[in-house]
Amino acid sequence: MSLSKISLSNLNKSASTACVFLTAIIWGLAFVAQRLGADFMGTYTFNGVRFMLGAVSLIPVIFFLERDAGTADERKYTLIAGIAGGLILFTASTLQQFGVVFTGSAGKAGFITGLYTVLVPIIGVFLGRKITALTWTGAISAVVGLYLLSVPEGATSIGIGDIVLLIGAFFWAIHIIVIDRYANRVKPLRFSMTQFWVCGISSIICALIFEDISPAGIIAGLAPILYGGVMSVGIAYTLQTLGQRGVEPAKAAIIFSLESLFSALGGAILLGETMSARGYVGCALIFTGIIVSQITLRKKAVA
Repeated sequence: MSLSKISLSNLNKSASTACVFLTAIIWGLAFVAQRLGADFMGTYTFNGVRFMLGAVSLIPVIFFLERDAGTADERKYTLIAGIAGGLILFTASTLQQFGVVFTGSAGKAGFITGLYTVLVPIIGVFLGRKITALTWTGAISAVVGLYLLSVPEGATSIGIGDIVLLIGAFFWAIHIIVIDRYANRVKPLRFSMTQFWVCGISSIICALIFEDISPAGIIAGLAPILYGGVMSVGIAYTLQTLGQRGVEPAKAAIIFSLESLFSALGGAILLGETMSARGYVGCALIFTGIIVSQITLRKKAVA
């Protein structure tokens, strides 16, 4: 089959699940890239370069999978949603990168960021949506886990890096809600590229104001930039788009939550990161909370 004939509906269920699983792996290991990138350049520089690189990497993908720009309404909503999503993405990714820098841990950042999956339904309550008992149970487990992970034994307060990551998780949740609102009105890949451009340009503007952009630093940190831009932004989003067309939302959410596990594994194997027993218990409770909050019980049909 030629690339020009690939359709978002061509994949079977197994292939779709594989795409979602690969996305979780790539996103999880992206925390390692972010941790390494922080050694060579500032937060705004790193995010600016990687998101613009990610936007560029989507151009050939759009050429093969989404040539049709859509109706006038679709183009309008794609632009509006892309700008809104890009500004929220800029805020969330900035806080996440600062959190990675402050904590110095890819694994910890992955687990705290993963709380966005629990926050989405909770924020939905204020938008008039119902929340299940399982979601509340998952939220409680996640909060207890966050306490154990972020407040060392004998300490009385949570660290600044953890607070930044938690606020970032809130903005990631807002980002999901915004995407959900516009999902059926936009061309997904074009929307994604638009928000990446907005996020990347906003980051570069801040880098020019608050940081000293070093070409030598960018070159030295080229590997994490390429991973963060091409793999995490361009390829992973494409896999997500392909995968979610053939995987049920609840199942996809659970698979995506594995991102936090892969961030911890990547941090341990590639960076030699370790945690206390208390921290590992906290991670386990957060992960359990994320999974439980995504479980949907189906009602039995009445005969």
